[in-house]
Amino acid sequence: MPQNLILASTSPFRRELLGRLGIPFDVANPQTDESPFPGETPEQIALRLSEAKARAVAETYPDALIIGSDQVATVDGKMYGKPGTHERAVDQLRTLSGKTVNFFTGLCLLNARTGQVQIRGVPTLVTFRELSDQEIENYLCREPAYNCAGSAKSEGLGIALLSSMRGDDPNALVGLPLIALCDMLRNQGVAVL
Repeated sequence: MPQNLILASTSPFRRELLGRLGIPFDVANPQTDESPFPGETPEQIALRLSEAKARAVAETYPDALIIGSDQVATVDGKMYGKPGTHERAVDQLRTLSGKTVNFFTGLCLLNARTGQVQIRGVPTLVTFRELSDQEIENYLCREPAYNCAGSAKSEGLGIALLSSMRGDDPNALVGLPLIALCDMLRNQGVAVL
């Protein structure tokens, strides 16, 4: 019997990306505590939270394939989350100006029926241009990216803030690495094509 596919995320960006595969799926809110553990690196946090999000909804969907994903933006060992406010977004963009940021996405596919777990980390290196205060204000007034780690939406006007991007999957930067996910789904016998 085919298994239902569950996206353990309320992110509209991840929902839109998963929808591109044309596979029916449902969305569940994982309601996980995203606080870092002492001594945890940003990459370890993203990997742990991707699995925690998938496991958080497994009791509700005990027969499903569950996707968990989490992304951190990190540079020089410091983590940058969702700014939440205009002022914090301005501070983030001033700090990230001229720097290369690792947008590291943790991806987990949990087979709740068998307990099998696949976890991968997908880095995307993004270099911000040197940004003026006026450019930062203009950007945030036109595209208030307060719910995006690093305060920029690369799939929107935020692309104008960048000088380069390097990674294996352009979808990873938006929060759901579809190339890795398709591979994980194939491992579970799901035919994407």
